Amino acid sequence: QVQLVESGGGLVPVGGSLRLSCADSGRIFRYYAMAWFRQAPGKEREFVAGISSDGSSTFYADSVKGRFTISRDNAKKMVYLQMNPLSPEDTAVYYCAAKPGVSGITNYHAYNYWGQGTQATVSS
Repeated sequence: QVQLVESGGGLVPVGGSLRLSCADSGRIFRYYAMAWFRQAPGKEREFVAGISSDGSSTFYADSVKGRFTISRDNAKKMVYLQMNPLSPEDTAVYYCAAKPGVSGITNYHAYNYWGQGTQATVSS
């Protein structure tokens, strides 16, 4: 079972940074690929970044490539999203998600488990 809880959101100015964290209280975290998605008001949920179960492969949306970094610590059952520099277009609720394997990692329909989300707001 995988149970995900996000934290680290907040209000930051343009050009600022945030580090989101996602904790899993289950027992099979290390076998799952992990990803961050986001959803802004009135928009569909979109893929942000993903990472394979062993951390050897990472994937990014074009809109965040070079600005965001996804990482994981399997011993602590944590996945992180370092975001900087931030722009107003990054304002959204950010969700952590888990699925077995990296196939379809950008497709939110493919995910088995989701956290409750954490709000990130970038003020202009």
